[in-house]
Amino acid sequence: MAMMRLRREDPRIVGSFRLHRRLGAGGMGVVYLGSDRRGQRVALKVIRPDLAEDQEFRSRFAREVSAARRIRGGCTARLVAADLEAERPWFATQYVPGPSLHDRVAEEGSLRAADVASIGAALSEGLVAVHEAGVVHRDLKPSNILLSPKGPRIIDFGIAWATGASTLTHVGTAVGSPGFLAPEQVRGAAVTPATDVFSLGATLAYAAMGDSPFGHGSSEVMLYRVVHEEPQLHGVPDALAPLVRACLAKDPEDRPSTLQLSMRLKEIAAREAQGLPVSRPPVQRERAEERNTVRPTERYTDRDVPGRGPERGAERNTERGADRGTDRGTERERGGRGPGPASRPSAGPRTGGRPATRPGARSTSTGRRPANPRLLRQRLFVFVVVTLVVALGIAAAQALQG
Repeated sequence: MAMMRLRREDPRIVGSFRLHRRLGAGGMGVVYLGSDRRGQRVALKVIRPDLAEDQEFRSRFAREVSAARRIRGGCTARLVAADLEAERPWFATQYVPGPSLHDRVAEEGSLRAADVASIGAALSEGLVAVHEAGVVHRDLKPSNILLSPKGPRIIDFGIAWATGASTLTHVGTAVGSPGFLAPEQVRGAAVTPATDVFSLGATLAYAAMGDSPFGHGSSEVMLYRVVHEEPQLHGVPDALAPLVRACLAKDPEDRPSTLQLSMRLKEIAAREAQGLPVSRPPVQRERAEERNTVRPTERYTDRDVPGRGPERGAERNTERGADRGTDRGTERERGGRGPGPASRPSAGPRTGGRPATRPGARSTSTGRRPANPRLLRQRLFVFVVVTLVVALGIAAAQALQG
């Protein structure tokens, strides 16, 4: 993370923390690198003077700090201390070393599918803890995700919203970063955990493509695309594209939950790390197995006769049967003297009195193809049903006679 020297107007001591460098500035205030007497480093945010004079903002800020204290889990920067009654309110969180996801992609380009899935799985798990604490981040984006040696960390809950608290934004006023906002934020509708899922989907798309899924432009253009246009995911790997697209659904009800995201992304990360193909959904696997079970004869014919379908195989078997009948008729006319010089073998070479097995063909001890297990089960079921019906009929007849 880039650091800057302290300016003349910057404080040197806030609470029990000594400030060393500027880490950045945002809409709410300035973030500093500080340390306490034990040497523990923190990221300390001091609220802007004009916001500090707004009592409504102070009340909201107090609610959000209280909610941040309830967050448990290792994927967020832990709240260390705060002073809500100071002339300029401030709060300090655990300092996270490492670049932001935005800086990493800007310097090194898009990430591998395995890395994107691994980061997404950790962030999804972190959002589970955030949402369980009754907090919605509302501004999840690449610059608010730090890639620490211990894994990604979510930072800057400056505009986070505690569930049950009234939002301070007006209808139609978007709070957050264009291109990563959810459609309901743009419309001024209710904010829910699904809002963070949309932002996470846009963030993962950025990590995989090196660009926003809604392109570039002014704030108005970007917000219009988020609400009315589909995301562009051409650069997202096939293993991730369906899941990212689901996160970017316009309707919050159509997006997966953070728990579902975490489980699915862990699976994708493991498969991509091992170089395994993407697994098909269970429904597709069942349909494929059903096709392989119901049509064994067609599989057999297609394999043994390249380029020919089952209809051609049946036609060939019919021609062979006609040839055998003609040869036997000719033999009878000659008094059983066997085939004449003009006759040809009709079934190919024979070994031990049986037709030779063609390469690749499966056979049983009787020379027949294995029966269809599904067909056998159906026949057995019909046999049992018919037997029961007959037995009941006989018993009923005997009872009437008695």
